[in-house]
Amino acid sequence: MISNIAVMRGVKSLKDIDVSGKRVLIRVDFNVPMDSHHNISDDRRIRAALPTINYCIDHNACSITLVSHFGRPGGKYDERYSLKHIVKRLERLLKKRVVFVEDFESSRDEIATCSLERVFLLENIRFYEGEKKNDPELSKKLASICDIYVNDAFGTSHRKHASTYGVMEYVDTKVAGFLMMKEIEAFSKALEDPVRPIALVIGGAKVSSKITLLKNVLQKIDKLIIGGAMSNTFLKALGYDMQHSLYEDEYIETAQHVMDQARHHGVKIYLPVDVVITDSIESPVDIKIVPAQDVLEGFQAVDIGPATVKLFSEAVGLSNTIIWNGPMGIYEIDNFSKGTYKIANAIADSYAYTFVGGGDTADAVDRAGEADNFSFISTGGGASLELLEGKILPGFSKLDRREEEL
Repeated sequence: MISNIAVMRGVKSLKDIDVSGKRVLIRVDFNVPMDSHHNISDDRRIRAALPTINYCIDHNACSITLVSHFGRPGGKYDERYSLKHIVKRLERLLKKRVVFVEDFESSRDEIATCSLERVFLLENIRFYEGEKKNDPELSKKLASICDIYVNDAFGTSHRKHASTYGVMEYVDTKVAGFLMMKEIEAFSKALEDPVRPIALVIGGAKVSSKITLLKNVLQKIDKLIIGGAMSNTFLKALGYDMQHSLYEDEYIETAQHVMDQARHHGVKIYLPVDVVITDSIESPVDIKIVPAQDVLEGFQAVDIGPATVKLFSEAVGLSNTIIWNGPMGIYEIDNFSKGTYKIANAIADSYAYTFVGGGDTADAVDRAGEADNFSFISTGGGASLELLEGKILPGFSKLDRREEEL
């Protein structure tokens, strides 16, 4: 059976078509972190879209229109989420004038006018209620301002929204941008043709959010390293009293089944042998390191301990491919961040192909100062998770396919 990644690798990219003289609509992901004064603290998502935009400029596209979401404005105008705050940074990075378009419906004629001297940026598409509803009327309006649709917003490619999915029904030519193809190639290297042994390092809060992922990859990996609050459910399945630690009682049997299946497939499982515990997350008075089976009454596990860091570090150090999805503890709080950061250091120091599945994990790697030392960091948390679960992302499903794949 052809894998979901192989199917998505078969879509056409920008290099497979001619954009010269054509109106190109590019769905980008400019959902960047911004403070209350509209200062952008991390512009990596904008920079990630530059190769696709510049390719269209260099190959004489008639007009280039960028569409993105920003935040969660709830389908109505909210000045805090206006993309006008991104224009200056985009112009500086592109070294080209960018025309901000508040209402693309009334600007159709201007967008259709050929000009290599400017790029159009539409106002936040989530100001339109029809975006998240995948409204056909909004999809048709977006399609009406382009000849070619390019999806380069991997971070939202798991959403069936008007600008990421519905619009493709009404455009004759629709292809993937370079970031989308780069993401799929990275996933392919990690899952389709990995250098073994391959380790999956998984964390985060809940087993329930990762169960489909675990079931999908168990037959593909050699080591399963489990940290974060989700490890509490696995430890509970082993009979440990986790006291006030976060765990999912209804998934204890599921966790046991995962461990049984892992053993059946010859996958070695690594669970915390010691944990950092506290009497309170918000206002801790007492923080201790104890064996995983000895969580004190009234305490909760909030991070992996030093012995676990050493165990996990040795496991990843002897791996040739490492996929990481989910932090090892509450890394946003300094007292409970050491485990996550030290695992980030260990993975970065390995000689393996190292892949980070976006979201909180990417943020943790950045905070640990190791972002430049990983082979690939995905730009999409939810999209990465669904890829690891074996799904075909909606953002790829309606793109044109190469002839040899038909």
